[in-house]
Amino acid sequence: MKRISSIVAAATVAAGVFSAPLASADEGQQLSVISDLEITPEISNQNWVIPGEDANRPEVKKLQATSPAMDGREIPLAVIPAKTEGRPTIYLLNGAGSSEQNTDWLSNSNVVDFYKDKDVNVVIPQAGAFSFYTDWEQEPNSQYLQGKQKWETFLTKELPRAIEPYLKASDKRAIAGMSMSATSSLLLAQHNQGMYNAVGSYAGCAATSYPLEYEFLRLTVNRGGAQPEQMWGPQGSPNNVYNDALVNAENLRGSALYISSASGLAGETDMPSYWTNRGENPVVASVGAAQLQVEGGVIEAAANHCTHNLKSKLDSKGIEATYNFRNAGTHSWPGWREDLEKSWPVFKDALGA
Repeated sequence: MKRISSIVAAATVAAGVFSAPLASADEGQQLSVISDLEITPEISNQNWVIPGEDANRPEVKKLQATSPAMDGREIPLAVIPAKTEGRPTIYLLNGAGSSEQNTDWLSNSNVVDFYKDKDVNVVIPQAGAFSFYTDWEQEPNSQYLQGKQKWETFLTKELPRAIEPYLKASDKRAIAGMSMSATSSLLLAQHNQGMYNAVGSYAGCAATSYPLEYEFLRLTVNRGGAQPEQMWGPQGSPNNVYNDALVNAENLRGSALYISSASGLAGETDMPSYWTNRGENPVVASVGAAQLQVEGGVIEAAANHCTHNLKSKLDSKGIEATYNFRNAGTHSWPGWREDLEKSWPVFKDALGA
């Protein structure tokens, strides 16, 4: 069941090249401290650190970075270093369950093999489950969400100024995510205009402040044991609207954009035969395929609706993007693995890679 369940959804829901400055730090803003990863009991059961697991690859440098904004919390990082100095950096965000539920890029994709010959730095934060990688108004207290959640501050102000010099990287960078973090990637780029040369949004929902879309948020945040009101305030509040990537689509101008979603209709990889042909037990294959077709289909159909709305908004503003609308496919890893590859030409051009 592990093989087929790993492809189930991890969450509920070109412009010209330019030199992208880092987001301006507040006066006295502390930066992350980078060090080798300490494998604590909290992460010892995660695939990317377990010896012998496919996700534990020798090409991946395992680090950690402090977050002063989150009271010094140590954030694990999986880093695929570039072969040479002065190369761009791609920040790749996990979906809702992240590495805490082993639904991360390392465990479910060919991210290492794909990027290892691209000569770019890839930085994957291996934490942040159900957080939407933004700054929360309140401090939740659940299994996955505890204490201060200041992910935007960490990812845009604390981490880059520390990890990029550590990697001897250039000032070019991109950010991408899938499902939950597809929304996050859009928001971080909008809130920090000029920081990212390219942005990838794989099967997310840009809108967050409308009544129905706010409830989509609730489905994801509830899985982490919290409420969206703790994150951005009540539906339609100023902070909620600030964190609506559809409302603020204008702020994506200037970044090269790759945006995708599938239709939600079952595709080849959503069929039991696909898995039985690969040696899966027929009963397991049938159960897993049913989950993909029903649960994953509904979620992806909603993401598809959101993504078409974003396209309409961007089109109306004359903001160009590269779109990948798949005619078939559920909210699952086969589509995001495809996006990893198909977004590369957009990133390559924007990063000068």
